[in-house]
Amino acid sequence: MRLKRRSSYNIKRIYKLLMFTMGLQAGLSAFVYFTFLAAGCLSTPQHKPGCFKVNNCKCIMKDGSGVISLRAMADQEGFLGRLVQLHVEQKAEEEEEEKLLSFSPCQPFSQPELVERNECINVAACLYVRSPDVSRFLNYGRHDGNEFHYNDTLKVLSVSYFSESRAAQMHVTSTRLSAEGPLHIWVESPCACPNACAFGDLGLGTIYLIILCVSAVAYFVLGSCALRPFRSSSGVQISPEPSVWCMICYHCSENRPKTQHDSDLGQ
Repeated sequence: MRLKRRSSYNIKRIYKLLMFTMGLQAGLSAFVYFTFLAAGCLSTPQHKPGCFKVNNCKCIMKDGSGVISLRAMADQEGFLGRLVQLHVEQKAEEEEEEKLLSFSPCQPFSQPELVERNECINVAACLYVRSPDVSRFLNYGRHDGNEFHYNDTLKVLSVSYFSESRAAQMHVTSTRLSAEGPLHIWVESPCACPNACAFGDLGLGTIYLIILCVSAVAYFVLGSCALRPFRSSSGVQISPEPSVWCMICYHCSENRPKTQHDSDLGQ
């Protein structure tokens, strides 16, 4: 893809920030909306405000009230919005440009997938700028290094995605979409509440149950392999090998130097 440099592109900033904001308030000042069914979060006593990041897609409330997962807000392909048109004010002398935003909160994607030397490779957000003369794909953030911030007063979770690029960045004269500031997206969703939407995450109870089942199976399998048959007056019986059940203690006792007390017991 051949790109032409225009006056609307300005190398003013190599770091771009995409602020993805979820909450139960509609951002009236935002220009892009991804609207979901709203539901009120139940207020709980806040002892430790904030949200602790578990991975790039999930955080746990510090007060223990639950987990917020971004994966539950995405569609089947992992996108919260794909090629969503952004309405940006432009000057009359500027050529009309179409700006389309794609955002995947958890799954990295490339856009377009078959174009080499593309800036949007394994990204979280990509801005597609299309005009009659030139088209560009701008990386607006990656999953690695994203930051979670939770506002306990407003019940709003903000996730910031950062991007570093060596190429010239697009600069739009409109104050609502510019390389000089972050791009804000407000999403109204019940999944912004802790434990409101489950997406196949394993809870602590499930993890403990899996560990218990695996331990029980390993116990019986290893125990059956360690049983030794022997003949007695009442018939053939089996008994476990002592070295199997106490293997660690057995090897420790074999390696340590014998004391006078051990010698007396051996005699």
